[in-house]
Amino acid sequence: MKIKLSMKQKQNLEAIMFISPWIIGTLVFFMNPLIQSIRLSFSKIVKLNGFVMQWNGWANYEKAFLWDVNFLPMFLSSVKDTLINTPLTLIFSLFIAILVNKPSKMRGFFRTVFFLPVLLGTGFVMKQLLGLGMGVDAMSVAKGIIVPDSLAKYFGFGLLGVISSFLSRITIVLWKSGVQIVLFLAGLQGISSSLYEAAHCDGATEWEMFWKITLPMISPVILLNFIYTIIDSFTDANNPIVDYILKASFQKNQFEYGAAMGWVYFIFVFVLCMLAFFVMRNRVYTGTGK
Repeated sequence: MKIKLSMKQKQNLEAIMFISPWIIGTLVFFMNPLIQSIRLSFSKIVKLNGFVMQWNGWANYEKAFLWDVNFLPMFLSSVKDTLINTPLTLIFSLFIAILVNKPSKMRGFFRTVFFLPVLLGTGFVMKQLLGLGMGVDAMSVAKGIIVPDSLAKYFGFGLLGVISSFLSRITIVLWKSGVQIVLFLAGLQGISSSLYEAAHCDGATEWEMFWKITLPMISPVILLNFIYTIIDSFTDANNPIVDYILKASFQKNQFEYGAAMGWVYFIFVFVLCMLAFFVMRNRVYTGTGK
């Protein structure tokens, strides 16, 4: 008996086939570590040799929120930086993608230039490069441009701090925008030129075509880049809260506490991404007229 599927059902089936390797890989390789980390976050290691644990309830989570003076300030600082850097990165990436998308013989060159920091500036690579004989802490350099303290006599320490913070944020935006630019470029090149030609014949300006054609047509890419940028910012190796969790787990051997902090962090990022998805999904162009 031949089963007839609607176009929507065929698309859903194709989507399931595409993501099935990821689902299978997650179940095989990650499900057991995830379960063990949840169990570890509610336990206390009584014997490190052999990893003997006993139930400890919510003690590790209470420690994170009530007793640890570093976790909550770092967590809130990470959230603040992400909320500021994400829109800046998206706006800059879209702006550069529109410029690079213009017909030019140098298009390929500029794509490479803007994507190169993604390859060279990954957290581990950056730490290794900057940590080899430079005499400067890699984390402080990775956060942005270092402003010499000697400038304080001209600007004052207050203004110098503002300038340093501004340059640091600009550095992060430039450093973290490569993937987003490539995705925006793919979205822009998927827009039919006939739409712009028809709008131009109707007397539409460049600004009107951007708001009425470009922005709606690339709205799926905007949503994708928005969620990607949030996750990339929260999971960056130079993120102080990530570094704090890693040190607590693998330097201080507080594996149970590190697991608890990790799950608090993961749940917050997951909820934030789901919230962003459900808020923006009705504003995303799907090509179905809905």
